[in-house]
Amino acid sequence: MAERDGEIGGEIGGELNGEPVGAAQLRALALTNYGHFTTIRVDDGRVRGLALHLDRLRRDCRTLFDADLDMARVRELARRAAPATGSTTVRVTVFDPNLDLGRPSTADDPQVLVTSRPAGGRPVPPLRVRSVRYVREVPSVKSVGLFASLHHRRQAQLGGFDDALFVDHHGVVSEGGTWNVGFFDGARVVWPDADCLAGVTRELLKRAVDHDTRPVRLTGLSHMQAAFATNAAIGVRAITAVDGVELPACHPIIRTLEEAYAEIEGEVL
Repeated sequence: MAERDGEIGGEIGGELNGEPVGAAQLRALALTNYGHFTTIRVDDGRVRGLALHLDRLRRDCRTLFDADLDMARVRELARRAAPATGSTTVRVTVFDPNLDLGRPSTADDPQVLVTSRPAGGRPVPPLRVRSVRYVREVPSVKSVGLFASLHHRRQAQLGGFDDALFVDHHGVVSEGGTWNVGFFDGARVVWPDADCLAGVTRELLKRAVDHDTRPVRLTGLSHMQAAFATNAAIGVRAITAVDGVELPACHPIIRTLEEAYAEIEGEVL
């Protein structure tokens, strides 16, 4: 599948702390896969939910490295990667190039890697997803450790779907590998109450549209009128199938959510 999510791969160029990055500096990131990131879409120099993205970086850095980021510097580095006009996807990754596989407890000097690529067009086609039993490790952190997410995505694609939808061992829906999921029950938007990464786009839509947060089970999806995926790169994307449950691509709530998201004013990067 082509780069739908803007979450991984496809980046062009890259700077580590504002300087061109080399292979040696990326060795720890490639071999240990320990770090965190956020992905922002920059449209004409503005980012929806920028403060939330920066808060995520600050919070996750504390969790993984017990260290504080210079957020003004992070913002400056991200700004360097985005032109003043047009749309660009910028990924800010935080990791320690000196991390020792045997002694990760010594990793306390996080560095900032910024990569960018042209942003994908909108709107994007709907998704057909297959459920899989999986709960991400440390789901509150946007970790660079994407092996399981990509494995389940690959298996779903090989099975004729576009992506995987995670559910726990009780059949409670949580999220997709690189996106949050929401539903419409005929009256209100419903966000699953489950362990997951709270995405910035989801949080912005919660503020913009009336909603409920409650457990959503696979067995109850046939009673839902619509489903959708959200993340910073794609905005809102209709889900037209979960396993054998078919859902509409053009339900009015999808358009309502798209319009609500489009109306959110971006913050200057």
